[in-house]
Amino acid sequence: MLIIKITNDKQIAEVVQLALIIWHEYFTPIIGKDQVEYMLDKYQSKESIAQQIKMGYDYYLLYENPSSIGYLGIKIIEGEELFLSKFYILAEHRHKGFGKQTFNFLEQLALKKNLKKISLTVNKYNAEAIIAYQHLGFANVGSIIQDIGNGFIMDDYKMEKIL
Repeated sequence: MLIIKITNDKQIAEVVQLALIIWHEYFTPIIGKDQVEYMLDKYQSKESIAQQIKMGYDYYLLYENPSSIGYLGIKIIEGEELFLSKFYILAEHRHKGFGKQTFNFLEQLALKKNLKKISLTVNKYNAEAIIAYQHLGFANVGSIIQDIGNGFIMDDYKMEKIL
């Protein structure tokens, strides 16, 4: 697997296309179609991703022979932690070791930057992801409920891995 940092509009458009596929397939059963559509528009549109990058987020595309299979978005917070904001892989490429490879990449990146931990948020009803994160050494450190507008909330756990 190859992990490439996003540096242009064409790559951002590729993320948007991946998000449309992955979010509808994966999150509709968890949060419903209306909230998926709202969140895609608010957080995963071409304009939104470009704005996030301007605000200090880094996005990466995941490639496997030669197609993109997923993406991730991270931000360094206060020089202390790497926050994993987005991490998604197409359904047909899950459970093949790409997640573990991605987390190895993230750990190496965090250690190179002398960061103390990796953190993320995960929907409380996303049991499969919670179990995967626990197997990777993450611990649940609390609950976060965030109003994201339009009558929707994100009901998440915050998970952390100390490096």
